[in-house]
Amino acid sequence: MKLSSYLSKEKIISNLKGETFEELITNLLTELAKTNKQVKMEKEIMKKAILKRENEASTYIGHGVAIPHARLEYFDDIIIAMAFPEKKITMTSLTGEEEIVEFIVLIIADVLKNKNILKIMSGISRLCLKNRDILKEILTYKSSEKTLEILTKANIEINHTITAEDLLSTSIIPAKENNTLEDIAKRIIIDQVTGIPVVDSQNNFLGEITERELISFGMPKHTTILNDLSFLIIGEPFENYLVNEKITIIKDLYRIEGIITIDRDAPLMEISYIFMNKGVTRIYVTENNKYLGTIFRSDIIKKILHI
Repeated sequence: MKLSSYLSKEKIISNLKGETFEELITNLLTELAKTNKQVKMEKEIMKKAILKRENEASTYIGHGVAIPHARLEYFDDIIIAMAFPEKKITMTSLTGEEEIVEFIVLIIADVLKNKNILKIMSGISRLCLKNRDILKEILTYKSSEKTLEILTKANIEINHTITAEDLLSTSIIPAKENNTLEDIAKRIIIDQVTGIPVVDSQNNFLGEITERELISFGMPKHTTILNDLSFLIIGEPFENYLVNEKITIIKDLYRIEGIITIDRDAPLMEISYIFMNKGVTRIYVTENNKYLGTIFRSDIIKKILHI
């Protein structure tokens, strides 16, 4: 199904009024209620559900785009609406910075239609984050007629099979072979991850560097063959690391074995099976060995069980 088929001119609001995010949502629902009886009847329920979801985790995806959404019980429909705020309302980005919201895409669906919501959100994310020229054109006009025309021409397909492309995250910037131990340690702390993919200058996937490799580098080499270290009383762990962290690069340290990669079209069932049976917490998504993104085990919970 095409993204444009979910829309009509009445569902695309130019110059949406509101001084806060809550006011924007209130006014957007009010506009939708003019042509949708179900929204008119359940406007307050929808507003409460949307704001509750927003309080749990921001739906701002960056580049001026927010995708607030809600799941309602016994709501036998899917509503997609778009709006352009009249005033400069800000939301917090993934990096913790305040950014101006220029484009709001609202999704309301039944509580059992997670798959539909995720696919629609994925399609919108691809539109906004990967097809930047289309987003730029939409924001240039900020009109219902032109937005519908642009989206119809873009011919964005929303299928209903959840794949790796829907789940992957591109927020983790890959490491390079010439990164130092210090570079990686800082990244692990700042990005709050346990491992980072490694790519070459052409974005070919090479492997991963993890907490384990950093800790292993800091330990005396002979400790890896011992079962009991209680008798060791000389030397301090991590002396080698602290002396060499600024000059040692990860070229010969990153892991190349025991890593799982999948294609962007791998289905959800395959991904879930790997997490359940292979003992991994992250899977790397590639296409022709080019790195596309990472799926973390927690993404199954965030994006499927609690979308």
